[in-house]
Amino acid sequence: MSTPFPFTAVVGQDDLRLALLLNAVSPAVGGVLVRGEKGTAKSTAVRALSALLPAVDVVSGCRFSCDPAAPDPACPDGPHEGGAFESRAARMVELPVGASEDRLVGALDIERALAEGVKAFEPGLLADAHRGILYVDEVNLLHDHLVDLLLDAAAMGASYVEREGVSVRHASKFLLVGTMNPEEGELRPQLLDRFGLTVEVAASREPDQRVEVVRRRLAYDDDPAGFAVRWAEEEAAVRQRIAAARDLLPSVRLGDGALRQIAATCAAFEVDGMRADIVMARTATALAAWAGRTVVLAEDVRQAALLALPHRRRRNPFDAPGLDEDKLDETLEECGGSDEGSGDGGEGGGDPDPDDDGPGGGGGQPSPEDGGPEDGGPGGGDTAARPEAGEGGEPQPSGAGAGEQSPVRAAEPFRTKVLSVPGLGEGAAGRRSRARTEHGRTTGARRPRGALTKLHLAATVQAAAPHQRARGRSGPGLVVRRDDLRQATREGREGNLVLFVVDASGSMAARQRMSAVKGAVVSLLLDAYQRRDKVGLVTFRGSSAEVALPPTSSVDAAAARLESLPTGGRTPLAAGLLRAHEVLRVERLRDPARRALVVVVTDGRATGGPDPVALASRAAGLFAAEGTASVVVDCESGPVRLGLAGRLAGELGGTAVTLDELRADSIAGLVRDVQGAQGAHDAQRTRRTTQRRAA
Repeated sequence: MSTPFPFTAVVGQDDLRLALLLNAVSPAVGGVLVRGEKGTAKSTAVRALSALLPAVDVVSGCRFSCDPAAPDPACPDGPHEGGAFESRAARMVELPVGASEDRLVGALDIERALAEGVKAFEPGLLADAHRGILYVDEVNLLHDHLVDLLLDAAAMGASYVEREGVSVRHASKFLLVGTMNPEEGELRPQLLDRFGLTVEVAASREPDQRVEVVRRRLAYDDDPAGFAVRWAEEEAAVRQRIAAARDLLPSVRLGDGALRQIAATCAAFEVDGMRADIVMARTATALAAWAGRTVVLAEDVRQAALLALPHRRRRNPFDAPGLDEDKLDETLEECGGSDEGSGDGGEGGGDPDPDDDGPGGGGGQPSPEDGGPEDGGPGGGDTAARPEAGEGGEPQPSGAGAGEQSPVRAAEPFRTKVLSVPGLGEGAAGRRSRARTEHGRTTGARRPRGALTKLHLAATVQAAAPHQRARGRSGPGLVVRRDDLRQATREGREGNLVLFVVDASGSMAARQRMSAVKGAVVSLLLDAYQRRDKVGLVTFRGSSAEVALPPTSSVDAAAARLESLPTGGRTPLAAGLLRAHEVLRVERLRDPARRALVVVVTDGRATGGPDPVALASRAAGLFAAEGTASVVVDCESGPVRLGLAGRLAGELGGTAVTLDELRADSIAGLVRDVQGAQGAHDAQRTRRTTQRRAA
């Protein structure tokens, strides 16, 4: 086994280390979600923590790590009464992003359960992690139903497996740690709330600290064992301090003053529900125990708020987590001022040693790094050519570059109609289009391909019934063979790749119109977030098109790019469509099962270059020939409408909606399926027939 990097050798990242240590002291805090850019020692710190946890006593031979002092009475390997026990190190179990449900919760032998009536159960990762650490790297990329199972087990302290009337339950108490890079997508607010603490990490910008990081990493890579020996004394000291804090924790008193501060803080920051109050109380208690005190002070409440509240402040996917520390200090002052009133007195209630904070004892949460030009605001983007006569909207405002409108803010978002891809897909689980999935309503049965996951009981019995006499059945049990088993086929919803192709040319540059257009795209992005889609953004103006955002799960990144989008110049519609077609071609190679939905936001004009209209028509024909689902959001305004966007939708083999029709509360209907190529051809044929009859 490789030697882990020592926890105490991690440079900086004080808040990360403190949050992990508090959970080691009190697992009831509820785990840690570590958010940050790549290469910031997230995984290194988590893996190093397991070496600091005290050893655990387990019943010998028990696959579920039962405590011999208090064995689980419902343990599948039980009962354990007076059996032998052994001591071993606490485990750190890693949950891969691509893990199956059976690998997480365990699997039942369905064949033996049906034929013999026995609960033949193979434990999963939740059993392995009992009384240890369960680590999920890139937790935001984990399938939603696995995250739900994971967090339910963490909250209840037990895992339940229910399959076709066969039920197994076992204890599963663990320290849950998840890491994620927000650029790759966010967790749903409901799931964020289930993590006790959150920490934002970022690489240091101090040269001396960066030098020390590199020096220690190179020394570890050259001689892992020798490097660990040099840090053994510090590791032992932290290990002893964790054990001492665990012993002290039951004696820590959370006075009424501290409770009032906790309640007032959660109310002031308008967090939903009561989980935040409970987590803050447990965290403040763990902080006092870590500092060697038996009374919770105001500083413990403040630090607990900085760790427990930021991720609970998100109201929508475009909000960055964070906490106003000035407002926090004002709230704590109003509810008790300094340390007086925070405790009930008693032993250990004196002033703490300011130098005895341990790793991460001071400070709050680091501020996220500025996003640069993606943060939006006036002045973002580069300059472009002057829009041609007849294309521009309002006059050029003073202060903007020549021929370019400065970025405008998006209008207020609204609830949009459901745009779905026709047919039945087999992509990643989501909430947009119909698909064959592991979860959903049962629609039929088939022979299993590989391991059986979802048994179709009626079909299995029907397949086995004709062979019972030939198999010599004599008792009440049904003789079931492998060939009899049938897998249930289920229909649910999948997530799609929603590729936005946005016209940013001079013809769209009227500020009120562009504000409405951006509002519509932001509304569609919110819808994509809720339906678990990947999104991409292609923009075109001037003489070319660019991929403003490659396909990603980070919907808020797309919103940030859209916010800083300037307008102006000609309308290279063909270039935008061709660039979008190339993006889809590459994505099909990466993820062939994920179907695409192309959303073109334009007024349909095509200018610049030789014969731009014909070029745009040929580019649109590529999508129609491949049957790519598409919708054109018609941004044309004014009393005179040319209908160019509708014509483009026909050439794409899709459908067109106006900005008004995009709203879910419009009278045009509640759901609009995007037409495929065949549907568009049928519609065109109907229109031609109607025109001939009218003539």
